[in-house]
Amino acid sequence: MNIDLHYTEAFKTRHIGPNLSQTKEMLSLLKVSSIDELISQTVPPNIRLKEDLKLPKGKTERKYIDHIRACFAQNKVYRSFIGMGYYNTQMPPVIQRNILENPGWYTAYTPYQAEIAQGRLEALMNFQTMVADLTGMDLSNASLLDEGTAAAEAMYMLSAVQKGAKKKAKTFFVLEDIFPQTLDILKTRAESHDINLVIGKLNEVDFSDEDLYGVYIQNPDNNGAVNDYTDFIAKAHENSVLVCMGVDLMSLVFVKSPGEMGVDAAIGNSQRFGVPMGYGGPHAAFLATREEYKRQLPGRIIGASLDANGNNAYRMALQTREQHIKRERATSNICTAQVLLGVLAGMYGVYHGPDGLKKIAGRIHGLAQFLAGQAELLGYTQLNEVYFDTLKLIIPEGASIAELKKNAEEAEMNFRYFNETTIGISLDETTRFETLEIIIAVLASITSLKPETNKATDFEVAMPASHQRKLAFMTHPVFNSYKAEHEMLRYIKRLENKDVSLTHSMISLGSCTMKLNATSEMLPLTWPKVSQIHPFVPFDQAKGYHQMLEELESWLAIITGFAATSLQPNSGAQGEYAGLMVIKAYHKDNGDDNRNVTLIPASAHGTNPASAVMAGSKVIIVASDEHGNIDVADLKAKAEENKENLMALMVTYPSTHGVFEESIVDICNIIHENGGLVYMDGANMNAQVGLTSPGNIGADVCHLNLHKTFAIPHGGGGPGVGPICVTSELAPFLPGSPVVNVGGDKAITSISSAPWGSASVAIVSHAYIAMMGGEGLKEATKYAILNANYIKERLATVYPILYSGANNRCAHEMIVDFRAFKAHGIEVEDVAKRLMDYGFHAPTVSFPVPGTLMIEPTESETKEEMDRFCDALLSIKSEIDEVASGEMDAIDNVLKNAPHTASEITADEWKHGYSRTKAAYPLPYVQGNKFWPAVARVDNAYGDRNLMCSCLPVEAYADG
Repeated sequence: MNIDLHYTEAFKTRHIGPNLSQTKEMLSLLKVSSIDELISQTVPPNIRLKEDLKLPKGKTERKYIDHIRACFAQNKVYRSFIGMGYYNTQMPPVIQRNILENPGWYTAYTPYQAEIAQGRLEALMNFQTMVADLTGMDLSNASLLDEGTAAAEAMYMLSAVQKGAKKKAKTFFVLEDIFPQTLDILKTRAESHDINLVIGKLNEVDFSDEDLYGVYIQNPDNNGAVNDYTDFIAKAHENSVLVCMGVDLMSLVFVKSPGEMGVDAAIGNSQRFGVPMGYGGPHAAFLATREEYKRQLPGRIIGASLDANGNNAYRMALQTREQHIKRERATSNICTAQVLLGVLAGMYGVYHGPDGLKKIAGRIHGLAQFLAGQAELLGYTQLNEVYFDTLKLIIPEGASIAELKKNAEEAEMNFRYFNETTIGISLDETTRFETLEIIIAVLASITSLKPETNKATDFEVAMPASHQRKLAFMTHPVFNSYKAEHEMLRYIKRLENKDVSLTHSMISLGSCTMKLNATSEMLPLTWPKVSQIHPFVPFDQAKGYHQMLEELESWLAIITGFAATSLQPNSGAQGEYAGLMVIKAYHKDNGDDNRNVTLIPASAHGTNPASAVMAGSKVIIVASDEHGNIDVADLKAKAEENKENLMALMVTYPSTHGVFEESIVDICNIIHENGGLVYMDGANMNAQVGLTSPGNIGADVCHLNLHKTFAIPHGGGGPGVGPICVTSELAPFLPGSPVVNVGGDKAITSISSAPWGSASVAIVSHAYIAMMGGEGLKEATKYAILNANYIKERLATVYPILYSGANNRCAHEMIVDFRAFKAHGIEVEDVAKRLMDYGFHAPTVSFPVPGTLMIEPTESETKEEMDRFCDALLSIKSEIDEVASGEMDAIDNVLKNAPHTASEITADEWKHGYSRTKAAYPLPYVQGNKFWPAVARVDNAYGDRNLMCSCLPVEAYADG
């Protein structure tokens, strides 16, 4: 063989699944001579790009790692005592290695298929229990995007649950001493919902105002002061006013809980429970509330139920609340949550338990007391009468805060600077006496007074009894059983083994793009210079971040054909909302405040109408024609009818039906001719990259799902990143931040708490684009379309395929119709559960068409894997035929009884009219790689009727 001394392996050959011989076989089945011929049959020629993407050439994995390491070497990892909701923390190594760095956890999908998701469902139940216990509330959701979003969702929820005379009240009072980033998001959300946001002091709340429905307070507040609001809350309730409290989970170990004070909702962020700051995210926020408000609680809720055999099982509860179902009637557009981060925080609680948390919180509080005493000896005035971890200090008279800041940064420390005379210092889990010695030396550097050098170690909780917690917390055995690392490791592994992820098989969820999350893309996430940067540090300490973020923003703008990008939205739904709010601001700036009508196709993703309503828009649905495409005549009529008030069209492209609609350019023109702008949903961008672009098609703004198209893992239901890309006309309105200079010249208020949203995971997408390069990205898109059409061709032999393009081709996904089998008693859910017995997670069930499966294989799957998946569905068709012909019983059959568990298959008694082998090993390949569902089919209705959203009692685990 010839030896090539310059050989390097292109990353795209690892990312794209089919090799050349497999490609030829697939093309042969499709009766085309090349991928380019297939693409020409699939993508309308009038929207094809005339030039290749002007992106850097793809790097090898090693070159990229060297590059990004050098980039982040520019960052300076100082000790940050800024606080403001972000703190240094220590992730236990057993959690870091076995969850955060483990694809068995981070490549799983949102746990809609509960039978093969029991591990992370239990982990999320731990998170909910921990949060509910610490807040003293009845129940918590399973995570929200960030603290500011959680506060905004609570503002909406409290409005929704009001009754009587307060039902139509629109005034919400916010205490001025809350985090500025939270306040900014409340402003954004209040404006779009016509809520009258009043900001002021506690004694300025006017309970006689009949329009006042709720109040938001924070404890500890923005200054770090701890208060007891019990009397205030009681007075609010006397006047039918509801109260939400922003809290700090670590402080609640000692501080009187919101539940003990009587609040109606509590929100916060779990970041300091072992999750790195990561320059702002991602982190798992939460919203905890009363039992009576459970049906209005936004976000995912994990509940307990029973399976078909009467065993305990977990599931996502009350799913009819979700925006996919409620659409324009939804009160929230939440789609992605922060599952992986919630799992990490919950496991931190399992690892430390209540005793460990008391020791950690005690050390933080005790060191804060010691520092307060030393600061006062140095002439500083401590303003917080009661505090947990944060001191607000007035510097000595005549001293210079500029000099203090200079000296602190020379000591590689960041304080918070309120003004020219006042600083804040927030201590955390990583603070030790040695840390305080450096802090004290810095404080002493601007005064002639000297500190004491003794190391007093005996401190009590320095809070009045009225401010202290009395309620026990985290008493469940799960928080008190895994102190030995072997036991913790095995517990994590037991949960992991219950879940299907991309480590097992392809997850072909339509509209979800479960592609490869390459290990090289994930490696930088736990580097200290990536993970340990506070989002509000001076820019010169985050130069590496800014280089990476600016490159990514530029690349995404090139890919979408737009002028500018904002990375702030931290989920796809947030991107939708941000895009619409930018459009709204543009119209307002042009004097068109009246433009508030959004047209949305009937086939749109469920978050579209929910996001439009959240943006304060009136939604008008556009009909589909008989082929599933947008009815252009109906669109034109409705655009013209609403010409004076038309704000936008929300359109997904390719369509949610998996088709490149030929009329898309005409559709955009119709909207523009009637004064509106076009928002393009980027859910299906994996079929566009390098071949066409939203800008080229005629859109004005689009959001992207970096957790789909650009390789960020789904994490079992989050994190996600949903940036928006916009035209030059919309760029001035990109979202800003009250803390950091970011966004356009006419920036709308914040969409997310952190200036760049979930900045740390943006590295994954940066790595993906940098290693694929423009050529590799285009090739990936071609293979996504090839793989989808190959599966379509194989399945079309026995199943109806709904909707195709002009040449009977699909885009990157297709819809398989199972509705005809209902006549034989077989539902699409039966097929979804039966696929588990074959080792596969079901495709998207009953969306966008009830009774169907939407399949998206992505470019990363090999022909062998796709063939196994197709073989499974073809085999299932034979099983359906057995029922239809009467060969198998209509009730006792492999479909109705799926999935089958190991305990059922190995039981002494077998009651079914089919063999154990047929149940468990329906095809030969299954025998070599069997995945056993942890539970049989879960009873959803039972779980909703008997809602339990905290850890099951210990006796429930007796058999498991």
